[in-house]
Amino acid sequence: MSQTAIRCSVIRGGTSKGLYFHVEDLPADRETRDAVLLAAMGSPDPREIDGMGGAHPLTSKVAVVAKSARENADVDYLFLQVWPDRADVSDNQNCGNLLAGIGPFALEEGLIEATGDVTPVRIWMENTQTLAIAHVQTPAGKVRYDGTAAIDGVPGTHAPIPIDFLDVAGSTCGALLPTGHAVDEVNGIRVTCIDNGMPVVCIKADDLGLIGHESPSEIEANLDVLRRIEDIRLAVGPMMNLGDVTNKTVPKMTLVSTPQHGGAVDTRTLIPHRVHEAIGVFGAVSVATACLVPGSVAAEVAKINDPAEVEIEHPTGFFTVTMDVEIVDGAVVVKQAALLRTARLLMRGEVFIPELVWAGP
Repeated sequence: MSQTAIRCSVIRGGTSKGLYFHVEDLPADRETRDAVLLAAMGSPDPREIDGMGGAHPLTSKVAVVAKSARENADVDYLFLQVWPDRADVSDNQNCGNLLAGIGPFALEEGLIEATGDVTPVRIWMENTQTLAIAHVQTPAGKVRYDGTAAIDGVPGTHAPIPIDFLDVAGSTCGALLPTGHAVDEVNGIRVTCIDNGMPVVCIKADDLGLIGHESPSEIEANLDVLRRIEDIRLAVGPMMNLGDVTNKTVPKMTLVSTPQHGGAVDTRTLIPHRVHEAIGVFGAVSVATACLVPGSVAAEVAKINDPAEVEIEHPTGFFTVTMDVEIVDGAVVVKQAALLRTARLLMRGEVFIPELVWAGP
């Protein structure tokens, strides 16, 4: 069988891993593009054995990158989630982990040039129509990957990539608090709906009969809790201006509880049906923001030592979000959010797909 070769890179970004493509190397029409990406990942198949996917949503991701025509950006980044268990490619959320690999990819591929020992890369995030700035170490004009920065969920240490997020509040739902309230009651459960880069619903774990410190596998085995969480998710979709979310990856559902290891809050996040081994970048930003919203369910259990640095506990460690917020008339106004990620180029070359799926440009 003849095959089509498509250039791509495999990059670990934060606690995720994915295929990075140039936009011009993929089909222009969405239906064909999605078929190509499904074939490249080997989806749908629980093991993704006939493709490059890692049999988990966190390792079945795609970044599509282009040199930006915008005056305020260097590159455009479209995130696409490929699902291992179904023939579905979704663009209805962003991914801050794969975002960490965009700067290195752009530099490695010549989309931009290094400007010193550290190169700021302005990234337009197409999914949310917002801007991020990643600061990539580029000594002697080359991307540096080794360093002393450690992030929970990734072995070893690597070069730090600080990322600043600008104007992401309400980027998907239209407002930081899409329902207009710090707390809503849904199906008899108090929830906080928030969007600071990722639509998230915070629920106190004990309201669902959980301690909050259960392992991901323990929660996934509790079918009654999963059903109740999904019922809430479907109910809040229209409330958050997301419409019918039955087949959407948002909102993320985050169980919050008192911290166990000195952080601000402990979390267990569903993405939306598997329990995350850590927590997503934008999910962490939204939860950190919820901890600072007066009266929210997250604020009720959070232990805030420093509102400028909110440490989110998750199943495999911590995620620190640097916040610049103001309280105006009792409401939180987000001025800026930032965090630290790392990335590593794992492979670059060509991925092959059956020619029957696409014969190429």
